[in-house]
Amino acid sequence: MTSVLELNDVVVRRNDRHIVDHLTWTVNDDERWVILGPNGAGKTTLLQMADTMMFPTAGTVDVLGERLGKTDVFQLRPLIGFASTALARRIPADETVLNVVLTAAYSVMGRWNEEYEGLDQERAHEVLADWRLEHLADRHFGTLSDGERKRVQVARAVMTDPELLLLDEPTASLDLGAREELLQLLTRYAAEPTTPAMVMVTHHVEEIPVGFTHVLLMREGQAVAQGPLKQTLTRENLEKTFGFPIAVIEHGGRWVARAEAPIFG
Repeated sequence: MTSVLELNDVVVRRNDRHIVDHLTWTVNDDERWVILGPNGAGKTTLLQMADTMMFPTAGTVDVLGERLGKTDVFQLRPLIGFASTALARRIPADETVLNVVLTAAYSVMGRWNEEYEGLDQERAHEVLADWRLEHLADRHFGTLSDGERKRVQVARAVMTDPELLLLDEPTASLDLGAREELLQLLTRYAAEPTTPAMVMVTHHVEEIPVGFTHVLLMREGQAVAQGPLKQTLTRENLEKTFGFPIAVIEHGGRWVARAEAPIFG
């Protein structure tokens, strides 16, 4: 077991506000983490540090054994897969789905003058098939549904066989069918022995894929609780995280949460 991400007493400060407040957290290579917390808790900021796009104000961040501020992040970034809505906005609307995935090999967002080897082409088609996208290979990204776009984002993130996979709200805004399809695919991917360490940000316990192993609960930049999913995702910890009593139930590896009692009345 090897750590792929280590944060030690990390602070991220902006305009005298601690977005992340003295957080210590470790992700090992065989773990699948979900990060839960209200808006403004610092969840996305953690992913941005893990993706080497943001540096801490204080404390240390080690990604794949390299310390931010003391390593060439451009050498690290090809080893990290990252899928987010913000990243998707940079994808040209007229780019084909095949090229959106293929260009991950050069860490660019649009096909230009790069030359790709046959192995890259084969890998891109393999990934499209894995994420049920092969029939969309020639479609323009801008014509896809929300669910299809989300699957393309994840496919692009895994194209290069990363050593760390980061997913920022991959099921946000999806309808029930599209959400469940993506969660099934993530469940299958998480179970494969060659899958890298995974960290996924979400707002809802219902969106935790089966097979995820750990949870980090955050509020106001701090860790409320962290550890194995079944021991940590409790009513008490969710109440501390979200500020009111929440009943949580696990069945068959999936989770459901609701207010434990009426909030009003």
